[in-house]
Amino acid sequence: MSGPTLQQHTTDDGPPVASRGRDTGRLLRGVLVRLGTALLVLFCAATVSFFLVRLSGDPVKLLLPPDATAQQEAVLRSSLGLDRPLFTQYTDFLQGLPRLDFGNSLFYNEPVRTVLADRLPATLQLAAAALVVTLIVAVPAGIFAAMRRGRASDRGVMTMVLLGQSTPPFWIGILLILVFAVGLHALPASGYGTFAHLVLPSITLAVYSVAVVARLLRSSLIDVLSSDHIRTARAKGFGPLKVVLTHGLRNASLPVVTVVGLEIGSLLGGAILTEQVFSWPGVGQLTIEAISHRDFPLVQATVLLFAATFVVVNLLVDLSYSFLDPRVRTSR
Repeated sequence: MSGPTLQQHTTDDGPPVASRGRDTGRLLRGVLVRLGTALLVLFCAATVSFFLVRLSGDPVKLLLPPDATAQQEAVLRSSLGLDRPLFTQYTDFLQGLPRLDFGNSLFYNEPVRTVLADRLPATLQLAAAALVVTLIVAVPAGIFAAMRRGRASDRGVMTMVLLGQSTPPFWIGILLILVFAVGLHALPASGYGTFAHLVLPSITLAVYSVAVVARLLRSSLIDVLSSDHIRTARAKGFGPLKVVLTHGLRNASLPVVTVVGLEIGSLLGGAILTEQVFSWPGVGQLTIEAISHRDFPLVQATVLLFAATFVVVNLLVDLSYSFLDPRVRTSR
């Protein structure tokens, strides 16, 4: 009778130690690869934004009065560092990125980091409120539509979803202002500072995301509800709602988590038009102002901020797969 070999040694509460070590190594390599890819994407975004923004024209023309002389333009251009070779400006820009030093705003005459820090809380507040609205509305709507598949209530939900996906957000915002601000005088049409000011912009920003998440959740749940383990749960006498919440929702969550992660980035990027409609003092409105003033450093910083948001959220979503579905973890 032979004793156990080293390859058979296991811990009391998990798989073999060697197997767990290999899984950890694969996971670590996957994280490093994704971090490298994320840095490459941010580098490309920074490079593209640096060169494209300079195609918009000369900001000196906007900073000086129309009757300014050529000497005044030359002095201002030199003080702003715009007379240096383009490659020198580019290398200085890249060298400042690790320190989050984006230079000074040409229009506000303040460090770009300071200008962004003043506007970012308003955008984060708006995006967070829109995300809460999205989850509160989309998840129950998707579950309800999946459970009522093919019925009139399902078709009604899907019709509303289709309208939400096909309607421009700025038009929804204008309609909400006309109804609730102009017509009913129930909510303010613009401004910032109170919960009442947050209601209409957050709903406007959330409409498209609600439609996307609800539609995908319904489709994913319908696929899961036709699987064998769901039929087994029903045979054991579990009610329809308990089957969906206990057995179906987690298995249907992977594509939903992916879309929710993407929508977080979209909420920040989509806030540009919403902030314009409601005069919301966030990064979106700041971006429009920076473009109109040809404020090169500020435009570069806002573009890089939006790109970094998408990259970080996608990275976190990708890593969350390993915890939501063990099959993803073992396949890496």
